[in-house]
Amino acid sequence: MTRVCVFTGSAHGTDPAHAEAARALGTHLGESGVGLVYGGGHVGLMGVVADATMAAGGEAVGIIPQGLFDREVGHHGLTSLEVVPDMHTRKARMAELSDAFVALPGGLGTLEELFEVWTWRNLSIHAKPVVLYDVDGFWTPLRDMVARMVDVGFVSPTAAEVVVVDRPQDVTALL
Repeated sequence: MTRVCVFTGSAHGTDPAHAEAARALGTHLGESGVGLVYGGGHVGLMGVVADATMAAGGEAVGIIPQGLFDREVGHHGLTSLEVVPDMHTRKARMAELSDAFVALPGGLGTLEELFEVWTWRNLSIHAKPVVLYDVDGFWTPLRDMVARMVDVGFVSPTAAEVVVVDRPQDVTALL
């Protein structure tokens, strides 16, 4: 089965458009027969995308570190929920199970996960698509910062390349 790893917030944020985008992506994945791999929480946008995927008849695989599971943030209604020892194992397992990576709006954890798989792609650790799901220009400041890094010679133009989409259908078209 083809699977997409989604990085997104453990909070809902203040803009309802972010939750709507998470819901739309999850629904589209489920209806398209594309599985979801994500951080395993039932909270925030993570829970929204997982619930929407499941409601649309899709597979949702959660990978959650023991410490977060112990805080009762694990989603118990998933196709499967793997409890792993730590964040490093979580990210490696999510990468192993996924054919592409999508970043919806989120916070520091979303950025950290995004940058790791983006860096891995540039180091040829994988060749999977890395996608920014750009809801109402959420990722514009990040894209500007990366362009600045290119301008001042810290990042090559090739390394800075990332796919930017604003519709769920554009995500599955990459698979």
